[in-house]
Amino acid sequence: MTREVERTDDGRYVVVDGRRWRTADPALPDDVRARLLHHLGVARSGVRTAGQAGDEAAVAAARARVQLGKTGLGERGEAWWDQSDDARRARWEAALRALDG
Repeated sequence: MTREVERTDDGRYVVVDGRRWRTADPALPDDVRARLLHHLGVARSGVRTAGQAGDEAAVAAARARVQLGKTGLGERGEAWWDQSDDARRARWEAALRALDG
């Protein structure tokens, strides 16, 4: 089953099954995007694994890492299009410091 995905005219959102989702910051360097996506995938897997084990503390910790990844990508938090270039860089660098640490 393939979902139809549209982009809004301004490029800020994708629309999947009628629901609008913020896109990642297009200013992200490719290596930064790859690192953040890797962390996000590991965190999502952690949510699933901890949930299956019934470990609520681990679920909360993994969800916090998902939040960091999504914020670093620009998909959550202050909208990337409202941030200066310096603020955008600071956002993804802070997320990576927290995720790599």
